[in-house]
Amino acid sequence: MGWRKAAITGVGVSRQGKYPDETPNSLAAEAFVAALDDAGLRREDIDGLLTMPGTKSPEGAKHYLALGELLGINPVLTGSLSMGGATAGALIQQAALAIEAGMATTVACVFGDTAKTGGSRFNADAGTEGDSWGIWGMFGNAANSAFGAQRHMALHGTTSEQLGWIAVTTRKHASMNPAAIMRKPITIDDHQDSRMIVDPLHMLDCCIISDGAVAIIVTSAERARDNASTPVDVWGMGQGHTLVKLGTPDWWYLPHQADCISRAYRMAGVSPEEIDVAQLYDNFTISVLFWLEHAGFCKPGEAGPFVEGGTRITFGGELPVNTAGGNLSESYMQGWLHVVEGVRQIRGECGERQVDDAQLCLVTGRGMTLNTASCLILGGDR
Repeated sequence: MGWRKAAITGVGVSRQGKYPDETPNSLAAEAFVAALDDAGLRREDIDGLLTMPGTKSPEGAKHYLALGELLGINPVLTGSLSMGGATAGALIQQAALAIEAGMATTVACVFGDTAKTGGSRFNADAGTEGDSWGIWGMFGNAANSAFGAQRHMALHGTTSEQLGWIAVTTRKHASMNPAAIMRKPITIDDHQDSRMIVDPLHMLDCCIISDGAVAIIVTSAERARDNASTPVDVWGMGQGHTLVKLGTPDWWYLPHQADCISRAYRMAGVSPEEIDVAQLYDNFTISVLFWLEHAGFCKPGEAGPFVEGGTRITFGGELPVNTAGGNLSESYMQGWLHVVEGVRQIRGECGERQVDDAQLCLVTGRGMTLNTASCLILGGDR
């Protein structure tokens, strides 16, 4: 059942936080070594390198050159890609397809960033060159998501308190994660009292900014079974894009995200009811609401009541979500840590935050002014 021709065999995470003495590539090297150790591989076993430049990486599209030199790799397959929060999923998909085609055997997908040290802020012009939305007063990624949140509230009666339950619940999960940056529990009152960023999004509706790195090693499903770690198969993959942006009347609802997930479901041969745990890209709390509806866990307009109280989206509930804390509380690695947590849940390595009998995990990512999305369905043997 499912595609299952490639598997994730190693995951590695660097220190997360603020590290002014590090560079994106030095942190990436730290994560790469950790991923090799996890898989029980040597550097010489890696013949593919796919990278995502960090916000402070000067190399841009040529980032693979600098990182490959640092890691000491001459790969048969390489390149760099930047699709914002959708990049981790997209690079894993590229690696999986290259492995199936015989272009590589074992591919490292790597991201490193020093956004916290570099002073990154999500308050720049929200548009792209030659297509600025700044003339409409839309500055920063929070403004894009606030637009969708306002519309969802107007149409469906969604409330700020319901968004708050996402922040409260993911912080609860982060409190159980020793590696999370934000571990102090918060309440709905804390959420409501936090300062407004872009109405209706409060500060606690917004993700944190971090230095750190992640490496994920992909190989064939057969080869993965000979490695040291428990293999996690790629059951399904999908992408979705809305490049016309404001020319699409329902752009605010991001329908391409639903298309992305439906493609992954078809490839995996599974339905929403079979998903045990979900790692949903959460640059803002409203993102989780949209993903829940797009993935079919509830009907359009019903995600607010679905998350209210937090019981459905935590351990023992219908669908535990962002079990390590997500972008909101664990660390902001542009969705890469969502994949890592998905792998660890399927392996059963998460300790007190482990979801019972987690067999299938949905992992989503989105980025680039909300125009692009990627999706993975990860699973073990069953």
